[in-house]
Amino acid sequence: MPIRILVVDDEPQIVRALRINLRAREYEVDTAADGASALHAAASRHPDLVVLDLGLPDMEGVEVIRGLRGWTQAPIIVLSGRAGSTDKVTALDAGADDYVTKPFGVDELLARIRAATRRVTATAGAGAGAPTVQIGQHTVNLADRVVTAADGTPVRLTPTEWHLIEILAGNPGKLVSQRLLLERVWGPTYTRETNYLRQYMAQLRRKLEDDPAHPRHLLTEPGMGYRLLPGQG
Repeated sequence: MPIRILVVDDEPQIVRALRINLRAREYEVDTAADGASALHAAASRHPDLVVLDLGLPDMEGVEVIRGLRGWTQAPIIVLSGRAGSTDKVTALDAGADDYVTKPFGVDELLARIRAATRRVTATAGAGAGAPTVQIGQHTVNLADRVVTAADGTPVRLTPTEWHLIEILAGNPGKLVSQRLLLERVWGPTYTRETNYLRQYMAQLRRKLEDDPAHPRHLLTEPGMGYRLLPGQG
């Protein structure tokens, strides 16, 4: 079965060159010119790999990475004209698998793509996750960043609340450590600020749990971390 690649870049000449070169090597190619389109395309097309430019017109590429990592483990190769190590580290910490600096050689990028796809097993591809998660009476659409109650009423989450939900939903049923959550959401200098987690998890329970005082889905493992148990009821 052909490997499907999603190319996300707002420069038409780069998109065209990549589409031609990838299709010539029998990859299936979808494209998107901004972050919102990329998240929609990923949710509907389930790419096996994403090539992502960091400098998008509507949102930072890092936010796209975080959105994707909420539900898919498909490899993400970042393209960027930013040569600084800070951007590279930020993208990799957010969940990117590799980083190529513009201008780049097509042969180099193709080699990175081949290496990334070799690391992907049939069960670890984009289809392994789901862009929609059920938390009690609420449906969380991770791709569109929309939460709706059972009666269709929208529920607003802050960017920080979304980031927490995306990380937990990417590890359903698994214990996610306090340190990991603090590093991923606030940064490596905040690993002791566990009060931040308590505050935001309390807010999420008030918004998503039927009985926030006795949560059934957003669970605390005292002194260790948090766990999301998806499902109804």
